Amino acid sequence: MKRFVEGEDRHQVTLLPDCLDDYVGEDNPVRVVEAFVEELDLAGLGFAGVVPEATGRPSYHPATLLKIYLYGYLNRIASSRRLERETQRNLELMWLTGRLMPDFKTIADFRRDNGPAIQATCRHFVLLCRQLKLFSEAVVAIDGSKFKAVNNRDKNYTPAKLKRRIEQIEASIVRYLSAMDAADRQEGEVAQAKSARLREKIAALRTQMQEVRAMEAVVQAAPDQQVSLTDPDARSMATSGKGTGIVGYNVQAAVDAKHHLIVAHEVTNIGNDRAQLSTMAQQARDAGDYKALTVIADRGYFKGEEILACDQAGMTPLVPKPLTSGAKAKGRFGKQDFVYIREADVYRCPAGERLTWRFNRVEDGQLLRHYWTTACQRCALKARCTTGKERRVKRWE
Repeated sequence: MKRFVEGEDRHQVTLLPDCLDDYVGEDNPVRVVEAFVEELDLAGLGFAGVVPEATGRPSYHPATLLKIYLYGYLNRIASSRRLERETQRNLELMWLTGRLMPDFKTIADFRRDNGPAIQATCRHFVLLCRQLKLFSEAVVAIDGSKFKAVNNRDKNYTPAKLKRRIEQIEASIVRYLSAMDAADRQEGEVAQAKSARLREKIAALRTQMQEVRAMEAVVQAAPDQQVSLTDPDARSMATSGKGTGIVGYNVQAAVDAKHHLIVAHEVTNIGNDRAQLSTMAQQARDAGDYKALTVIADRGYFKGEEILACDQAGMTPLVPKPLTSGAKAKGRFGKQDFVYIREADVYRCPAGERLTWRFNRVEDGQLLRHYWTTACQRCALKARCTTGKERRVKRWE
C-alpha cells in the first residue's frame, strides 16, 4: 500500500545484525543504574552469593538481580512475575542484564534474603547524592503511603471484626434452625435430605464459632489487640475512602524539595501519621547532613508534642493545623478567630475584648493555661461565640 510509512520485513535476514546497545540512548536512566551498581562493593554491603560456590548449578550474580530490582523500582514494577516477563521482552532490561532472564522465584528470593543489604544500598545512594551536592537546599517534604501486604483481610483479626463475625454466625445459625424446623414438619425424602444438609451447615457454623472464640482470646492477648496470620507485622489501616481500608504498612518518606529524591524512609505499621514527624525529620537531617532543616508536612502530621520536638532539635516544621472545632462547625467563632498577643499574654476576641490568663491546669499530662473575660455577658456577639457563661480559651504552655 502506497503513501504510508512502511516497516521492515520481520523475516528479512541481515548480514550485520543490530547491536543491543543501539537501542539504549546515551541519556537513558538504565545507564545510571548500570554505572551505580557496577561501582558498589556488594560484599561489603552484605549481599549474599557474591562469591560463587565451587560446586552445584551456577547462580545469578547479585549485581544482575539488584539491577532488575532497581529497574522495577524506577518503573513502578513491584511484582516479581511482571519483572520476569519484562526481562523477556523489555530491551532496556535485556541491555541491563545481558539478556539474562531469571524466573520470578529467583527475583522474589533475592528481595527476601537481601533486605538489609538493599537498605544499605539506599543509604549508599543518599551518601552519593550528598557528595554530588544534590541536597543543597535544607527543605524536605514528609508524607506517608499505605502499601498493601500479602495478608488477606479475612486473615486479619481485630475485636470489632470478631464481634461482627460472631454476630453473622449467630444470625446464620438461627436462620438455619428455623429452616430445619420447617423441613422437619414436612414429609418425604426431599425434606429429610434438606434437614440433613441443614444439620451439616449448623455443625460447620458451630465449629467456626469455636475457632472465632479461640481467636478472640488470642486477639485480646496481643499488645495492640490485632493479629495477622499470613504477615504478622501487617496491620489493618483506614484509607481515604469512606468505610474502606487495607491490611498493610504505612511507609514514611522524606523527599528533597529541589530534586525530589528520597532522603530517608521508614516502614511502620501505625495507621496514622500523627507520631511520625520528628522521627522522620531527624532521619532526614542525619541522612542529608543538614545543620538546620525546614520540614513540610500535611495536616495529618499535626501534633503539638511532635512540633515541639522538631523545634527543640533545631528544625522548623511547617504543618497546617486541622480545623476540628465543634463551635466552628455550628457557625460560632473558632479558636483561630482569637488573636494571641504575646507581649501582654492575652487573647483578643472578635469583639475586641481581651481574654486574660486566669489559672493553669494539667490535663492529659499537659500544662494548659486558661483565659477568659467577664465582658461576655454584655457582648452583642455572644450568641455567635459561646452558649456558656463566657468563652474560655485554653493554651498549651
